Amino acid sequence: MPRLVARTADLPRLVILATSERERAAAERLAATAGWRAAGLSLELSDPVAMTRLALERDVAAVLLAAGESAALDPRPAVTGLATIGAALAGREQARPIVLAGLMRTEAGRFAADGDGAPLPYGPAATAGDPPGSGLRRLLDAIHPGSADGRHALVRAIVDLAAILDRRIEVVEIGLGGGTRALAGPEGLEVPAAHVGQAALAPAGEPDDALVDGVLAWSSIPLDRHRMRDRLRELHLTPWGEAYGAGAVVRYAAARAALARLVEATPEISELPAPDLIVVAGGAWAVAPGPAIALALADLVRRPGASQLAWDHARLLAPLGTIADRFERQTLLAELAEDLLVPLGSVVTPAGLRAGKSAGRLVIHGETGTSEVDLLPGGLQLIDLPPGQLGIAEFHFRDQVDLGRRARHARIEVCGGLGGLLIDLRDVPLRLPDRLERRRALLGAWQAALWPGLDV
Repeated sequence: MPRLVARTADLPRLVILATSERERAAAERLAATAGWRAAGLSLELSDPVAMTRLALERDVAAVLLAAGESAALDPRPAVTGLATIGAALAGREQARPIVLAGLMRTEAGRFAADGDGAPLPYGPAATAGDPPGSGLRRLLDAIHPGSADGRHALVRAIVDLAAILDRRIEVVEIGLGGGTRALAGPEGLEVPAAHVGQAALAPAGEPDDALVDGVLAWSSIPLDRHRMRDRLRELHLTPWGEAYGAGAVVRYAAARAALARLVEATPEISELPAPDLIVVAGGAWAVAPGPAIALALADLVRRPGASQLAWDHARLLAPLGTIADRFERQTLLAELAEDLLVPLGSVVTPAGLRAGKSAGRLVIHGETGTSEVDLLPGGLQLIDLPPGQLGIAEFHFRDQVDLGRRARHARIEVCGGLGGLLIDLRDVPLRLPDRLERRRALLGAWQAALWPGLDV
C-alpha cells in the first residue's frame, strides 16, 4: 500500500526590490497571502548597495523586481536603474529565480543575455488587474517552491471535496508555521487560496507587543503582558507541551488570535457569501474540544447566514491532496467523504437584529420531536443536536434580518455535531468590551458553556 505524507515547511523568503514605495507596499501585501515571507526595499528610500545586499542574503528563495504599469508614475530612469541592479544579481546568482513585474518587462532582454538565454518570468504590476494584483499573484503561485507541501495539498483536497459533494466549502487551517484559508465551490476556487505566515499559532522570533496583545484579547484567564510573552515563546519552542489546564487555554487563545489574523489578511474571502460547510484544520486545535472549536469559528469566521462546521481531526485532507492523479484523488475522497471529518454542528448568524427582550422565536423540527426557543438579541444560544441528526430550523423574527438575504421568516436545514446547533445572535462583526476584565469574563462565560470540565 502506498504511504501518503504531507509535510509543511517554513514559508520561503521573497525579496522585493521596487522602483517606489507604492509598488513595494502593494507587492508585499500580495506576497503575504501567497505563501511567502516578504521583505522589500525601493529606490525611492534605499540605495542600490542596500538593495543588493538584501537580495543576496542566504535564505532568499526568489527576487521580485517590481515597477508600476504607468510610465508617468515610474519614470524611465527608475526602471532602468532597477534593471541594472537585477541584471547584476542575475549574473551572480543564476540559480535564484528573478521575477519581473510591470514595466520591468521592457528590460527583459538584459536578463536573458546574462543567464542561459531563457526569458525571465514576468507579470503585471502588483497594482494592476481586476482585482488589483491578480495577475502577479498567479505568477507568484507558479514559482512558489513549496507547491507540493501540506498546505497546498490541503487546498487541492478541499477543491476536490467541493466538486464531489457539490457544495461550497471553506477551509481555515492554523499551524505552527502559518495559516491557510480558501473557499471552493463545485467549479473550483472562488478566489485564490491564501497562505499567511503571520497566521501561525506562535510566529517565529521575539513576540512583539501587537502579537502579545492580540492573544491577551482572546484569553479567558488573567495574564500580564510579560507572562503571556513567555508563554508564546514556550509555545513556539514546544508546541505540544502543557496541553492541559492553563496551557490548553493559552493555546486556544493563541489559536483564536491566529485565526483573527488570518481572517484580517483575507477580506476578499470574508466578502463572499457564507459557505455550506466550514472545515477547520491544523495542529493548533488538537487539544481543544470540538464544541470550543465551533465557538472559535462562530467568533471569527462571521457572515450573515448558516453554515455547517466540521473538523479535520485526523489530518487526512492534506495527505490525500498529495495524490498527483486528480481522478485517483477524487475517487479516494469520494469513498472516504462520510468519514473524513468530525461534525461540529451548525451555526446560524442573523445580522441586523434590533436590541430588545426578544428578536422572535425559533422552532426546531428534529428526529426526536419539535422544540421552541425564544431568540434573545446579543446572545449565543446552544441547542442540543447530536452528530448525524438532521433538523429544520424555522425562524420567525419580529423584524427583517440578514441571513444571506433579507427576510422575517426562514426555514434552514441544520445538522448536529459535537457543538450542536449554535444560534449566534451577537453583532456582525463581533463587538467585545474594551476593558480587559469585562472581556475576559464574557469570553470565559461563552467558553465554559462549550468546554465542560475545564479546570484552570
